[in-house]
Amino acid sequence: MSSSLLQPPGQLPPATALKLSEQAPDIYRKQPSGSASALSSLLLTTETQESWTVYENLFLSCLRTGHDETAQQCLLQLVDRFGEDNERIMALKGLFKEAAAVDDVQLEAILREYEQILEGNPTNLPIAKRRAALLRSTGRAVDAVTALTSLLDMSPTDAEAWAELADLYLAQGLYQQAIFAQEEVLVLQPNAWNVHARLGEMLFMAAKTSDAPKRLAEALKRFCRSVELCDDYLRGYYGLKLTTQQLLKEPSGKASKQVESEDWSLPEVSTLQKLDQAATEKLAEIVRRNSAGEKGWQGYDAAEIAAAKELLAANATPTIH
Repeated sequence: MSSSLLQPPGQLPPATALKLSEQAPDIYRKQPSGSASALSSLLLTTETQESWTVYENLFLSCLRTGHDETAQQCLLQLVDRFGEDNERIMALKGLFKEAAAVDDVQLEAILREYEQILEGNPTNLPIAKRRAALLRSTGRAVDAVTALTSLLDMSPTDAEAWAELADLYLAQGLYQQAIFAQEEVLVLQPNAWNVHARLGEMLFMAAKTSDAPKRLAEALKRFCRSVELCDDYLRGYYGLKLTTQQLLKEPSGKASKQVESEDWSLPEVSTLQKLDQAATEKLAEIVRRNSAGEKGWQGYDAAEIAAAKELLAANATPTIH
């Protein structure tokens, strides 16, 4: 079984998701049927938790790539196995309807269905999340923020909801609120390197509006922690290089003096230069080995590889003839 089948589809590169959806009919036929009773399915040796993770991930990958018919087959198996009233299944059914909708009228009807479900059961978190996502996708960002804050009142430890709220605030240019929400994600997932890097990105963007030295210092800390946790995380090194470059542009000592009263001060210029060099070397290695097709160095997003190449090219030392 491909390991891609057990990864969240949203984290898969588009090419991998497309390949999975094209292989879905063959994979689908090899999976156990959900038509057996709940008791007998527990006794079947062919059924595992991985089997149903595969069904759900195939369903999501097929929706993502427009293979609606196969997605519906996977959904029907999940419905047969877990029942119409399962909250997660209700959300997957709603997602399928959203993908099949052809206009805003149908999307509004789906939104009303979500609201009716929540009237009967306000604690149905999967449906509450789908409602918030649909509000956002239809351009109702303010309503989506309200929906997410209500959801977080019920479930304050939902890292996914905090991350979505942070992205919503960021899209509206509300940097302070976005940083606060992302910090809540970090409290819940302290060893997630992508969460550290995402917070670093928000701080880097916020530094362009106010409190630049303080926010750049904190961004540097987040990017360093990100690559400490995952030593081949492209976004971490990309953010680290951008941040060190920005700090090195500051007049010597100016930035340090402005953050010296904070909990975390800036390193010396020599240390910033070493961090910049380390980020440059690692980005170059990632780009080189990914471009060469080396095993273990694939799976990076093509747009991120292109951005890394552009950053490296822009900062390359010109050759003197």
